[in-house]
Amino acid sequence: MDYLHPTFYFDYTSENMQQLIDEFQNDALSETDKTVGLYTKVRDAYLYNPYHISLNPENYRASALAEKPTGNCVEKSIILIAGLRALGIPARLRLGKVVNHIAVERLVEKFGSNELTPHGSVEAYLDGKWLKMSPAFNASLCEKLNVAPLEFDGKTDSYLQAYNAEGSRFMEYLEDYGYFEDVPVAFMIKNIKEHYPHIFDTGQDDLEFKL
Repeated sequence: MDYLHPTFYFDYTSENMQQLIDEFQNDALSETDKTVGLYTKVRDAYLYNPYHISLNPENYRASALAEKPTGNCVEKSIILIAGLRALGIPARLRLGKVVNHIAVERLVEKFGSNELTPHGSVEAYLDGKWLKMSPAFNASLCEKLNVAPLEFDGKTDSYLQAYNAEGSRFMEYLEDYGYFEDVPVAFMIKNIKEHYPHIFDTGQDDLEFKL
C-alpha cells in the first residue's frame, strides 16, 4: 500500500495545503518534530464541529477542508494526513465508532444518539512503527469540557480521552473499522445512512446543523 503519495482526497499539492505545512518544510526539523508540530496546528487551528455531514465526495478533499474554520474528526484527520504525506511522513486514516459521555445533549438532539460514526483518527509511521493520534478536539474546547487536550509526543499513541479531569467517563471506542490508504467515502456514506437514517429525510447531501 502507498501511504505517501497524493490522492484525490489527500491532494496535498494544492496551494492551501502547501501553505499549511510551509513552516514545517525545514530540514532542521526531525520527522517527529514535524509530526508533533503539524498535529498541534491542525488540532487547534480548525475548531471541532461534529454537526457537518456531507454525502458529496468533493467535500472530503483536503484542499476543500483546509479552507474551512471548523471540521469534524474525519475532516481534521484528512487535513493532517495530507499534510504529513506532503512532508514525506507515511500516514493513513483509521475509522471506528465511539461514544461520548460528556456534553452530549446536542448530539442526541441532532443525531438521536451519543454514538459517533465513523470516527476518524490518524496513524503516522515514525521511527519504524505506526502511531495513533486524534486531532479532533481543539484545546479551547477541551478546556470548556474540563478534559485535558490530547498531546502527541511522537513516541506513543495519543488518540483517546477516556476520562475528564474529575474522573468521569468522557469517551470510549465501541468498534474499530480498520485503517485505509485513501478516504473510503462510499463506506462512510453507507455507515452514516445506516446509523442516522432520519437526518437524511430531506434528500440533501450536505447538512450543517447549527451549533
